[in-house]
Amino acid sequence: MAKTTLVEGAKNQLDNLKWETASEIGVNLQRGYNGTISAKDAGRIGGNMVRKLIQKAEQSL
Repeated sequence: MAKTTLVEGAKNQLDNLKWETASEIGVNLQRGYNGTISAKDAGRIGGNMVRKLIQKAEQSL
């Protein structure tokens, strides 16, 4: 299954959210490949991103 962008510009916004979240929790991401970060840190980034997205959705209701 190929990845397709459903909302134009969403990828850039999600990337920005990822960098912002990583910075806030103290995970040092590099541009490009980040296979050297631990699964725990990757999970922390993703979990916090989801938390922020839920908060934004709740605020818009």
